[in-house]
Amino acid sequence: MTVERFLHTIDGISTWVGKAAAWLIIALMAVVCIEVFKRYLLNAPTAWIFDLDNMLYGSLFMLCGAYTLAQNAHVRGDFLYSSMRPRTQATLDLVLYIVFFLPGIAALIYAGTDYAADSWRINEHSNVTADGPPVYHFKSVIPIAGALVMLQGVAEIVRCIVCLKTGAWPSRLKDVAEIDVVGEQLANSEYVDEESRKIAIEHVQQIDETARQRGLGGDKTGGDKTGGDQRK
Repeated sequence: MTVERFLHTIDGISTWVGKAAAWLIIALMAVVCIEVFKRYLLNAPTAWIFDLDNMLYGSLFMLCGAYTLAQNAHVRGDFLYSSMRPRTQATLDLVLYIVFFLPGIAALIYAGTDYAADSWRINEHSNVTADGPPVYHFKSVIPIAGALVMLQGVAEIVRCIVCLKTGAWPSRLKDVAEIDVVGEQLANSEYVDEESRKIAIEHVQQIDETARQRGLGGDKTGGDKTGGDQRK
């Protein structure tokens, strides 16, 4: 298995879990709408609805963490980071992953496993309401989500090492982006010919790839001399 295939395999796992968890948004919206109808029109509120909302949203939030990391979409204060060369970015990322990420996520998995095990052992139910629903299945999501983030973190560390060796960030598994919308809109326009449409999409893809691969620092100077511009 090549390094790229290894990275894309982990990206694929994180993406699949994230997209599967995204369906919890539909469930959460349905639960809220039904509860609003019952509470204000039927005057029959559900006692445990607050617990269910918390569990749905909490599970969604935790299970999408690895997917967000795979898409390099976590919030970053990059006013300095974006001006660095790829190797400098990789060095900084690698140090932060080793010093903060690995110990923190390892602690989350360890503590979350004990937390979930205790909840299953005592058949824990929510104490927010008088007859609260069980919460042990919800607490089991904590170590599972932590393990998924750890797995994706391993892929990110490998990316840093590859970038240090080659001077360019390795590719990521692409997901649906605004580029698809641009292509669809241009395809339906009678004023844009095929050649102009291809050129426009290529420009948009270049901008998206630059942001996605975090190569802004190298691009400003014409690409890294040792690794080249990855977009070419």
